[in-house]
Amino acid sequence: MGERKVSSETKKEIAEDSTYTTVETAIGELMLPPAFNTESVRLESKIINWDQRESPTAPNGFTVTRFTDDLEHPRWTYIADNGDYFVAETNDASKSANRITMFRDNDGDGYPDESFAFLEDLNQPFGMLILDGYFYVANVDELVKFPYEEGQTKITAEPEVVIDLPAGGYNHHWTRNIITNKDQSKIYITVGSSSNVGEHGMEKEKRRANILEINPDGTGEKVYAAGLRNPVGIDWNPVTGELWAAVNERDKLGDNLVSDYATSVKEGGWYGWPYSYYGQIKDPRWEDDPHQDMVDKAIVPDVPLGSHTASLGIEFYTKDKFPQKYKNGAFIGQHGSWNRSKLAGYKVVFIPFDAEGNPQEPEDFLTGFIANEDGSEVHGRPVGVTQTPDGSLLVNDDDAGIIWKVSYE
Repeated sequence: MGERKVSSETKKEIAEDSTYTTVETAIGELMLPPAFNTESVRLESKIINWDQRESPTAPNGFTVTRFTDDLEHPRWTYIADNGDYFVAETNDASKSANRITMFRDNDGDGYPDESFAFLEDLNQPFGMLILDGYFYVANVDELVKFPYEEGQTKITAEPEVVIDLPAGGYNHHWTRNIITNKDQSKIYITVGSSSNVGEHGMEKEKRRANILEINPDGTGEKVYAAGLRNPVGIDWNPVTGELWAAVNERDKLGDNLVSDYATSVKEGGWYGWPYSYYGQIKDPRWEDDPHQDMVDKAIVPDVPLGSHTASLGIEFYTKDKFPQKYKNGAFIGQHGSWNRSKLAGYKVVFIPFDAEGNPQEPEDFLTGFIANEDGSEVHGRPVGVTQTPDGSLLVNDDDAGIIWKVSYE
């Protein structure tokens, strides 16, 4: 089927004839330009890494240090109840270390003293979960589990397949995240789309662009929410109990479309991909087959986070170490743009929430990853964000091979 093309003439007509559309989000009005208001540009960032004396910049009162470094694309961190840290060293298929490394802090200073090759020979592992005596790993193509005892430093047992997952495809969004609910009766799995806008046919998108819900043994699968192009980070709002997701939206509509977002996720909800965005704004690439019934029921996401920012990580902060304004708010890791004439993302943002659990305007939290604002050089790319037992925040800077620790004194 190939890319869903729109002719140059039609693009020009849309850009010239359309007006800005205003949508009402949970944090106020958002004005969205017409599609193709600017050209779609490819600007890949060049990683120059960090000097040993350099680090990202956090707000006053915070300290940023290296938790650990010299890792092979540390994409995601999971922390066990006993304080062991598990890091998925993983990447696109041809470059992936396919390994989970475990770190242990023996002296209680908040930094690792030992590391162990905990699990190897995986297949683009990402999400991790300890549940009922098992260590679960979300590989790109299946959810697997291994027998696990607390404190174990290496697993050599063969994996038990819990459920197969769809994989492959152009722009295949290989990261599968997993979390459980409060009573640990369900597992939620994120599965991004295999395409930008369904250009290879929607039959290739079965069980994709979804958050799936299953029982821990793999039975009872259902689509918890759909129309989410690439929902990677998921977490529970500690005040309302709602599931929230950070979602990476579609490309090739111009610099300022479509804004990535964080949103509460309604059970059974539909969020528009690929037929529309921000509710009922139709994607012009589906003009010949608009799926109006689907467009009509699309939900407007709660918090826009900027176009092409690759907002992938989300973590609600429930500790008491940071100032009060951060309590029950959400940190978002923005991996950074490639489809924009000026770099966007490449930072960690923070969404404050009020006492009732409602989101407020996002603000920058961890910056300095972009080395030259008018060029394409960046020191690294933040993605996973994880609060630690001591109330600090870990930030996975995967392309730099570093995990940063943000502390408050």
